Amino acid sequence: MSVNDTMTTAQAVRSMLLLMPRLVGRAKRLPIPAALHGLDLAPRHLALLANLQYEGPLTVSQLADRLEVAPTTVSLMVGDLSRHGILTREEDDADRRRRIVAIAPGYAAPITQWLSGSAAAWTEVLGALSPAERGTIVATMRAYEAALEKHAST
Repeated sequence: MSVNDTMTTAQAVRSMLLLMPRLVGRAKRLPIPAALHGLDLAPRHLALLANLQYEGPLTVSQLADRLEVAPTTVSLMVGDLSRHGILTREEDDADRRRRIVAIAPGYAAPITQWLSGSAAAWTEVLGALSPAERGTIVATMRAYEAALEKHAST
């Protein structure tokens, strides 16, 4: 029987509280590709770029839904990234009032490179688990995020 089989909730909470800052710190130290240097990109930008990279072009409203922030917040980020040439905004052929946001072709490879460090680590760790174990980890992370939000607003 391993220590993980007998871990109490209190021990698990302590372990996670000690682990999470290290994880965030390591993620922040992933190298930023040269093409993205000097652009003052923050983790919120990475989340937006990851959505566009993995989901493809989206509207500001769709990005806001995925990022769980106000459309005006996304609009400001998109405007900033568009001014730097990282994103493009084009009219939606189906509804000319909407704008479709996409990663500019010249930035697709550097963004993929930036995301690849995290993706490789997650692939290594999650690949060793069963589908049910992977589902449990993803569900737990989502539940933790929701609980943080709940406690932040109390």
